[in-house]
Amino acid sequence: MTPTNESNLDDVHLRIRWCGVTDRGRVKVQNEDSFLGVKLAGRDIALLGRTGEESIQSGDFIFAVSDGMGGAKAGGFASQVAIQKITTLLPNVFKQSAAGLKVGFADIFVELFDQIHKSLSMLERSYEECAGMGTTLSLCWFKDSWMYFGHVGDSRIYYLSNRSGLLKQLSEDDTHVGWLYRHGKISEREARDHPRRHILQNALGGGHQFMQPQVGAVAFEKGDVFLLCTDGLIDGLSEDQILRNIREPQEGLPKTNPSQRLVEKALEQSGKDNTTAIVIEII
Repeated sequence: MTPTNESNLDDVHLRIRWCGVTDRGRVKVQNEDSFLGVKLAGRDIALLGRTGEESIQSGDFIFAVSDGMGGAKAGGFASQVAIQKITTLLPNVFKQSAAGLKVGFADIFVELFDQIHKSLSMLERSYEECAGMGTTLSLCWFKDSWMYFGHVGDSRIYYLSNRSGLLKQLSEDDTHVGWLYRHGKISEREARDHPRRHILQNALGGGHQFMQPQVGAVAFEKGDVFLLCTDGLIDGLSEDQILRNIREPQEGLPKTNPSQRLVEKALEQSGKDNTTAIVIEII
C-alpha cells in the first residue's frame, strides 16, 4: 500500500509551516488532550515547537493529536502515553529501513497503533486507577510530497486543497453517529448535536479488545493545508466555520495563527470540552 508519484522539481522549494494550540475549555478541570510535532532526519528525532517553519526536504515531519478518556487523570495519562510512544517507536522504523527492510507506511501505522493499544490495555489491567482509560489518535506523516495518515477514534484530520478550495475530512469518526453521517442518514448539524456522538466504537485502550486503525495517503502541493483536531473543536465549529477560520480572521479582528483562531472561536461557541488544533500549511 505504498503510493507512487512522479518526482516534482518544485518539491525542493516547498516549505512546511505549522502551529498548534490546546486549551482545557471552560468546563473541564483537566486537559486530557495531547499533541505532538517531531522531525525525523536520518536516525535523529527532534521535538518541534508549537509554531515553526522549515524546508519540506530537511526531514520527515510528524504531527499527532490524542484525546484521552477515562475520568480523573487517567484520560490525560492515556493521551500522553500515545504521544510518547510515537517518539520511541518511529525511530525503530527508520532503523529497519536503513537495514534494507521493506516497510510500507500502512505496516508502520498498523504496528504503531497496535503497540500503543497493547501498552494501554496492559496498564488498564495492571492498575485500578487506569481501568477503562483510553484515547483517540490521529497522526500525519509528511514525507517528500506525500502526507500519510493513521487514525482511530473521533479526533479528526482535515485536508484543504488549494486547487479546489474544498475542505475534506480524511479521517472517519469511529462512532455510530459518524457512520450515520457518512451514509447520509443525518446532516452535519444533526451529527454535531447528537447525544451519542462521543460514544466510541474504536479506540486505543478503553476496554476495546480489538482495534483497527484507518490509514491513507494524500499527495500535497503548494498552498494545501491540513488540520488535526480533537472533538472539542467540532463541538464549537461547523465545517464552514473551520474553513473560514483557517483562511483568514474575520474582518476587524487581529490576525493570529490559524490554530489560535480555531480554538478561540470554538471555545467562544462551546468550550464544554478540551480543544486542540494543529494546522500544517504547505507554502
